[in-house]
Amino acid sequence: MDFAAELTAFDLPPALAQQVQRWVAQAADVARLEAELKLSKLKIEALVHEIATLKRLRFGARSETLPAGMKDLFDETLAADLAACEARLEALRDAAASEAEASPKAPPERPRAGRPPLPAHLERIEHRHEPESCSCAACGQDLVKIGEDVSEQLDIIPAKFFVHRHIRPQYACRHCETVSTAPVPAAVIDGGLAAPGLLAWVTVSKFVDHLPLYRLEQIARRSEVALPRSTQSEWIGRIGVALSPLYARLVEHLLAGTVLHADETPVEQLDPGRGKTKRAYLWAYRSNTLGADPPIILFDYQPGRGGQYPQAFLKGWKGMLMVDDYAGYKALLGGDIGELACMAHARRKYFELHQANKSPVAAEALRRIGELYALEEQARDVSIEARAELRAQYARPRLEAMYLWLVQTRKTVADGAALARAIDYSLKRWPALARYASRGDWPIDNNPIENAIRPIALGKKNWMFAGSEAAGKRAAVIQSLLATARANGFEPLAWLSDTLEKLPAWPNSRIDELLPIRKKESAQA
Repeated sequence: MDFAAELTAFDLPPALAQQVQRWVAQAADVARLEAELKLSKLKIEALVHEIATLKRLRFGARSETLPAGMKDLFDETLAADLAACEARLEALRDAAASEAEASPKAPPERPRAGRPPLPAHLERIEHRHEPESCSCAACGQDLVKIGEDVSEQLDIIPAKFFVHRHIRPQYACRHCETVSTAPVPAAVIDGGLAAPGLLAWVTVSKFVDHLPLYRLEQIARRSEVALPRSTQSEWIGRIGVALSPLYARLVEHLLAGTVLHADETPVEQLDPGRGKTKRAYLWAYRSNTLGADPPIILFDYQPGRGGQYPQAFLKGWKGMLMVDDYAGYKALLGGDIGELACMAHARRKYFELHQANKSPVAAEALRRIGELYALEEQARDVSIEARAELRAQYARPRLEAMYLWLVQTRKTVADGAALARAIDYSLKRWPALARYASRGDWPIDNNPIENAIRPIALGKKNWMFAGSEAAGKRAAVIQSLLATARANGFEPLAWLSDTLEKLPAWPNSRIDELLPIRKKESAQA
């Protein structure tokens, strides 16, 4: 706009016209400065939020609820110090009592803090402690048993190596000139040194207890047993191949379900050509935790993170897929596959914002999401029909109210702010976020698969990287079966020992009997 030209139309005195022009220029400068100040405030807010998040990740706990690793270590150290102080205090009291030559009395009972009883299935070894004499020390009369005091202590025998010695007598027929002997049963490793129990121990130690093979070698060396890492690696490879049919059958059972969780985690793979490692991915899939199907956890090792890998794994599958906002899943969604979005991911945006600057809007969002999770906790052990009714009566009205609140709140938040990004994430995915409440068997979040992946993250710190793509796929087979066994309540070592013993001669028509899955009991309304 040309203010000088318009001012001439009013025929103002020159001095007044110049003053008006100066006022207009000042107003333009004020508007420009206000815009720059607003932009600066947004940048400062974003940087403060980013710095607070990085500080929390670097110096604080990573969990959204309770502190993790360092707190556990501190608690263990504190418990050890308290126990040591109590032991020293008891020793001082005993010494003071002996110096005072007090009359012999029964030691006072220490207050117990409700220690739970030891498991009933454990073997009991009884030790009977009879008095030195069955006569009264005061009058010499015979003592009469009126009861007994029973206390239990827990003990352990560490890894104990022993040898199975198989003796097969040979019998000859002098008439036929033939020799007969008992046949050698089939084994996972024909003519191998290791029995199924040892193979299972090495496998479970590596993939469940996350012990590197060199540590297992050191453990065996303490018993003067040679278990080279190269030998253990060969065992792991053969076990992965032997268990592949069970893995393939688990895939069929998993894809028979209509609701799946999916996620992925990076792993390092050795790249011999460059002398370095390259990034591969372990894609994870889990059956529905709210359905009637048994829990099944499967890992699919692939060299990349492209969307073609879940497309290939889920080819022909129809149902609802619970995933995060990663673009690799987008090509799957639509048509035969519907989307369920993770409420925990949306909550995490507000949690990080509240941790950074105590935002009252973030606190309100957390409160509303907390009400939804409280309803899920109440419906944890009810039937699918009862859960659907609870969600329809209580969750859906809260979801509708939260959506309207987010829409109205977003109008008051400047674009580019951290709070705006958190709200935009929820609004963009809102249909998929709220979809779970329309039925009783759809999950609210993707936490079950994230919990299944968490042990993999711990294991990566110990085994560092996969030697090759083939090794990664074999490891995925073993990890899938052991994770499924644990999810179904099987003791991994016992299940794997029994399976490796039966598998070589087991008919393929009965392979389902070896799978580590149990059918769920239907919940009561």
